[in-house]
Amino acid sequence: MEVNMSFSHYMDDEYEKLFRRMNPPRVVIDNESSKKATVIRVDSANKHGILLEVVQILTDLNLIVNKAYISSDGGWFMDVFNVTDQDGNKVMDEAILDYIRKSLGPESCCTSSMRSVGVKQTMDHTAIELMGSDRPGLLSEVSAVLTDLKCNIINAEVWTHNTRAASVMHVTDEETGAAITDPQRLSLIKELLANVLGGGNKVRGASSVVTEQVTHTDRRLHQMMFADRDYERPDDNEFDEKRRPKVTVVNWSDKDYSVVTIRCKDRAKLLFDIVCTLTDMQYVVFHASIDTEGPNAFQEYYIKHIDGSPVKSDAERQRVIQCLEAAIQRRVSEGLKLELCTTDRFGLLSDVTRIFRENSLTVNRAEVTTKGGKAVNTFYVSGASGCPVDSKTIDTIRQAIGNTILKVKGRPEELEPATTQDSPTRFLFGGFFKSRSFVNFGLIKSYS
Repeated sequence: MEVNMSFSHYMDDEYEKLFRRMNPPRVVIDNESSKKATVIRVDSANKHGILLEVVQILTDLNLIVNKAYISSDGGWFMDVFNVTDQDGNKVMDEAILDYIRKSLGPESCCTSSMRSVGVKQTMDHTAIELMGSDRPGLLSEVSAVLTDLKCNIINAEVWTHNTRAASVMHVTDEETGAAITDPQRLSLIKELLANVLGGGNKVRGASSVVTEQVTHTDRRLHQMMFADRDYERPDDNEFDEKRRPKVTVVNWSDKDYSVVTIRCKDRAKLLFDIVCTLTDMQYVVFHASIDTEGPNAFQEYYIKHIDGSPVKSDAERQRVIQCLEAAIQRRVSEGLKLELCTTDRFGLLSDVTRIFRENSLTVNRAEVTTKGGKAVNTFYVSGASGCPVDSKTIDTIRQAIGNTILKVKGRPEELEPATTQDSPTRFLFGGFFKSRSFVNFGLIKSYS
């Protein structure tokens, strides 16, 4: 029986390859028809996950999707995207345009069998995944432990939502600059991180996975928080209704579609976050319309479950709504934005987050990258209780780190002074407190 199933899967895969070779993808990039945006048209043989694959490529290039029209009913996939760069200008860089053509055009057929949606090629690093309840100072403590273990943090993403926190860190060995593969050393890293993360709370355990592929970081963070059920809100949750995205799900009985409508504040990577969540929840997008009007975004999706059925029950409808709300809110940039740009060195993140901790700052979200010997880090911070950061604290931090190194995006002098009142639900990887009664677990992956 297993042999027959394996043969059937093999034949399906071979048929898909043949169909794609006979009907190669076509990409048209138009910088003439629109005054404000670059128009990208993608025609391709349809397959599950192809929309996420396309959106992921555009997102990784830091392009902003202002409008989009999506249709993938039947065997063909047809998309139109109006995109700009981060400054709101047309995309004129030929290197970027050529990359889009190669990644989405006919040449992509040659590598499609080696690439799955949301997966990047093997990289020379060790990936550490952290997931659990947030608490103050956690990022500082984790980075300090890794520094003591001679692990150099080259990239990291930290998200927080609904009193939960997730992080994916890429580290290398300080001496060799390569991935850490020694089982005993990995075991020690896990043990020491468990001491920092878990404390005495045994409600959730820890696990480790070693694989030859690394999932796209943003998609992995969504998967981790989804699996952690961060979308569930307690009955007494007093979330500001004005800030909550407006998500509705209704069934269109004549066509057996479920129509998902989303209205929220527009931001970068919004389309990716929504498509990623729908894909991982095993829904297929057959048609969609994406539009922005000023600071607001309007998105409409016609979906079915992968089994061909629309949303079947009110419980399923509520779950879709909650999961999409969570997907949108995870990347919301709350707090004051701080940008650090300097020459990379070993232990940099540990030193910076220690200064944040000593000045009682809460890190709501963080992006840590290194490239060409330069460290470019972005932190979204607030006071320990979720209050705005006062200008005196910012001055102190900038003097400690370096005024030319740490830039402030915003005007802290116009914000209210931070208070000293503690909040049990706003401690997300920052601040200096002693509480350890939170649940966390760590995952370690190695790549060579």
